[in-house]
Parts: sequence; C-alpha cells; structure tokens
Amino acid sequence: MSAPAWPVALLLGATFALGPAAQAGAPAAASLADLSLEQLREVVVTTVARRPERLEATAASVYVISADDIRRAGATTIPEALRLAPTLSVARADANQYAVSARGFNNVLANKMLVVIDGRPVYTPLFSGVFWEVQDVMLEDVARIEVVTGPSTALWGSNAVNGLIHIVTRNAAATAGALVSANWGDRQRSAALRYGFDGGAGGHLRLYAKSYDRQDTHRADGLSVGDAAAGTQVGFRGDWALAQSTLTLQGDAYRSHIDQGATTRRLGGANLLGRWERTFADGSDMSVQAYVDRTTRDQPGAVIDKLDTVDLIAQYGFRPADAHRVLLGAGYRHARDDVTSFDAIAMIPAVRTMGWGRVFAQDEIGLTRRLAVTLAASVETNPYTGAQLLPSVRLAYRPNAESTWWGAISRASRAPSRVDRDYVQPARPPYLIAGGPDFVSEIAEVYELGFRAQPVPALSYSVTLFQHEHSRLRSLAPTAQGLQFQNGYRGRTRGVEAWARWRVTPAWRLDAGLSLLQQKLALSPGAIDVVGVQGLGNDPRQSWSLRSSVDLSARVGWDVSVRHVGELPAPRVPSYTAVDSRLAWRLAPRTEIALVVQNLFDPSHAEWGNPANRVELERSVLLQLRWQP
Repeated sequence: MSAPAWPVALLLGATFALGPAAQAGAPAAASLADLSLEQLREVVVTTVARRPERLEATAASVYVISADDIRRAGATTIPEALRLAPTLSVARADANQYAVSARGFNNVLANKMLVVIDGRPVYTPLFSGVFWEVQDVMLEDVARIEVVTGPSTALWGSNAVNGLIHIVTRNAAATAGALVSANWGDRQRSAALRYGFDGGAGGHLRLYAKSYDRQDTHRADGLSVGDAAAGTQVGFRGDWALAQSTLTLQGDAYRSHIDQGATTRRLGGANLLGRWERTFADGSDMSVQAYVDRTTRDQPGAVIDKLDTVDLIAQYGFRPADAHRVLLGAGYRHARDDVTSFDAIAMIPAVRTMGWGRVFAQDEIGLTRRLAVTLAASVETNPYTGAQLLPSVRLAYRPNAESTWWGAISRASRAPSRVDRDYVQPARPPYLIAGGPDFVSEIAEVYELGFRAQPVPALSYSVTLFQHEHSRLRSLAPTAQGLQFQNGYRGRTRGVEAWARWRVTPAWRLDAGLSLLQQKLALSPGAIDVVGVQGLGNDPRQSWSLRSSVDLSARVGWDVSVRHVGELPAPRVPSYTAVDSRLAWRLAPRTEIALVVQNLFDPSHAEWGNPANRVELERSVLLQLRWQP
C-alpha cells in the first residue's frame, strides 16, 4: 500500500469500527458539541457581505472553522487552527513562522491574504502581509474562523486578493466565569487564564492572560536551528447591550522573544478597538469602528521597526426597496512606520507616514425568489499609486432549499508595500537590490463558479472552480542602478477547492477536503527577471485532508486527522502525509484532559525551506488540560 493511502485506510478502518459502537454506547448528551453548526442552513457568517448572512446563500467560497473544531484538533496557535480549512495552504517553516495562503503564491511573507481579528486587519505595510509569529488570541475565546477564498477587495480593500481570514471571538456575555487551560509537551508548553464577569450597565467583561514557551526545531542532520521562543499576552473585551445599540471595547498587549542563533528577536505591541452598532426602527443599521495599534520589531541583522496605526471605518445598511439591500461605507487608515536599519538592508526614507482611504458600496438585489445578484465596489487610495477601482459582481441561484449555485467576477489588487518601493540592500549605495520607483499595484481578474448543497441534514458539501488572471506581478530586474523590483510577471492560476461534512451518526462526524492548483506564470513581453517564478511563491499542485471526530462515550472523544500535501516545486520539498490524533476525557462536565500526538506515524517531515537548512518537524506529544471551575 502506498504511503499516502495507508493512513487513510487506518483512519477509515478505525472510525468505521468505532462509529457504530459510539452510536450505541453514547447517550444524546455525549454527541458532538457543535451538531447544530453542522447544519449548513444554520451557519451564519459576517465576512462576505460585512453583515450577518446564512452560509447557504453566500455567493463565495467560505469555510467555517468552529470553536469545537479548534478544541477537538488540539490546536495551540492560530496557524495550526487554520490547517482545519482545506481551502488554505499552511506550511510551518520553523518553531514560530508559517507560510499561509490560498490559491497560490504561498510564502512566509505571503502578501495576497488579508487577515482580520474581530474587524481589525493585522497588516504590516512592510510587505503587505502578516507576521504570524506575533498574531495570537486565546483560542478558547474564538467563536469561529471564517475563511473566504477568492477576492474580498470590493468591501475589505486591497490585499484580500486570494482570500480573507476573519477570526471572530466570543461576545463577553458568553464567557462568564473562570477558565484555565494548560499544555505540556516535548516541543512546547503554554498556559492561559480567563475570567468573565458582569460589567455593569447591561454589559459583560472578560480578562485574559496567556504565556507560551517553544523549543528549538532541528534540521535533518540533527543540528538545532536555534529558534526557541517565549512570550506573554494579556487582554480584555467588554460588550454592552444598550437600548437599540451595542458597544464593544477590547484590547491586547504582548511581548515575546525568539532566538535567532547568537542574537534574539524581540517583538511587542498593543492595540485598542472600539465598535458601536445600532439597528434603527425602520430596519436599517449602522456601525462605527476605530482602533489604534502599536507594534515593535527588533530583529538583529534586519530591521528595528516601530509601526503606529490608527484606523476608522463606518458603514450604513438600509433597504430602499423590498428587492434591494444596500450597504455604504467609508474608512481611513493612517500609519507611521519608523525603520531603523542595519548595514545589510534599509528603508529609504527610514520614516514614512502613510494613509489609505476608501469608500465602498454594495447592493444586494433579489431578481426573483430564487435568483439574486450582488453588485459591489470600492475606490481606494494608497500612498504610492493613488486611487483604484475594485468591483465585483456575484450571482446566486437557489433551485431549492437544499442547494445554491453561485458565480462571481471580481477585480482585485495588491497595493505596493514599503519593500516594493523603499527597500535597499545594502543600506548604503551602490545598491545591489532596491525598490522600484515605478512599482504599481498587482492586479488579478478573478472568475469563480461554485455549488453548495445540503441534500440531507447530515451531509453538506461545497465545490468551487476558480481562475485568476494575474498581471503586473513582482519581478526583480537589472537596471543601471542595480536590481530593482518591477511589475514584470503575468499569468494564470486555476483550480478546484472542495469540502464535505458528513454526520455519520449523532456521535460521529467525518470532514474531507481537496484542493487542486495549476499555475502558469511568465514574464511579460520585454520584461527581465533574475529570480524566476519561485520568487512569487511555492505551492503544491494538490492537497487533501480527512478528519474523523467520534464521541466514544459520554466522557471520551477521539479525533484523528490525515492531511496530505503534494510536493513543493522550488525549492523542492517532498510531499508528505501527516496523521494527528487527539484522545480526550471529560473528568467533569466542565473539565477535560486530552492527549495530542502530531505526526503519529512519521518521526519527522519538512514543510518549507531550502534543503540545506530547512526544519524537519518532529513527532510531538502534548497533554492538554481545560478547567472551568
């Protein structure tokens, strides 16, 4: 039996053997905790239309990771939780860094995915992406993670080209009392404490604190990479229900350090967010959100970066007629980025003050009882290229209550970052590499066709076909001033993403996912590049996953997942199949202990990097405790 096939056979054999037993032996109270969320018609998402809507009617490729999914997977970080979405490509580069993307262009500095935590984009203008080693929340407080693949730029702005990840935490009213969680393992240790209480004036508050300690990873030759890390984070959230409105205040502060050989990378930051929402008597609604964010990054040999961000956005939704639902909004983000460089690299100017402004509008039109079209567009300005129009058209057809056909055409962009325009290497002339003074936004014209169905209450599935036509992708070309970033590449990305959820019995659920990708990129006529297409990302042509969740009894739950990732082409990373297992016991109604084993049948495998120095991710064992007194 081939390597990719035998873990699946083991999983299916075990679950089919145990599934009937679980059904017979487990009372109703022991069934999967999120069974109501398994019914597609009851899942509500807020990301696609910037308002609540049922997943079944959404004209987009959406996968929802529930709170129970995260718990049963034994995830301890946001990227590990994101592995649960079969539409995402998640590769771990070392103890702290991940490459996360969708539909191609994956990299530890991936720049075509927008990530949002409770409406707050966690975005760095350095490279238009996310530093995953500093993004953290208390996972026990996460209500769900909405993963939208495909463009979301019409409502969320530039950089949501290949998708948007929205991490939504629970309302403070849902987290009353104390919760303690702890993880002890051979590769990591962590602990978290949360306490929720009455906030007065019809409100609720929660406070939390957490810390972690991660061990070094190792190369194939056994040498340590020297990337151990430790950090702490504290935060709060308060929610108040007023007469016809709600008010949310929340904030976080963190500090961490990461070994990097003989030096140490030091990271820190804090944010504060406020959101006011009101529903009026005529059914219209309005929301205003503002946040401030401060991040610092002291990375010896690279940069010392201090980024201050202020962001304000407001939107108003109303119905001018029965067949129309209109959303109007505007936002502005102001940032001051101060980069102190070392001799190796620099940003010129060292300090840049930047502003991004945008207005957006959407009209959801019910053409017939079964057919609806959504027209949306935003006009956005950025510090480098001025205004750009980002439109989309989405069509949804519901032939019956159990299924939805949908299609979309969108224009998306990835706005220039500081690296694209301001980067120089070395810090003083003559420069070997420099940002391009004429670098403009990367553009994607995207076509999608999808089908989503729940033919019976226990089974739901989704299939999406997509094609992205890319232009003005980044290249590195020789000039009289040295190598400069230019917009030299164009090409096409097409593929299929599919997932299914089957509740085999009240106590047993199977989840499966598949992603197929074909990418063809080439230089535009007259363009020159010295790096090659591997500089744009490294992606598998295919990946799939299978996950089984079984309640063996009222107190015992067992989860097994198999994920296969195809070979990465350049630099070459061999394909791998990983099997993870989690066995949990409920010691009391609100107390659980679990044993998590990752990479169960393989001592190690690589997921990212050059063969000479890449990390081999070793088998790991983790004991988890969750206690709510």
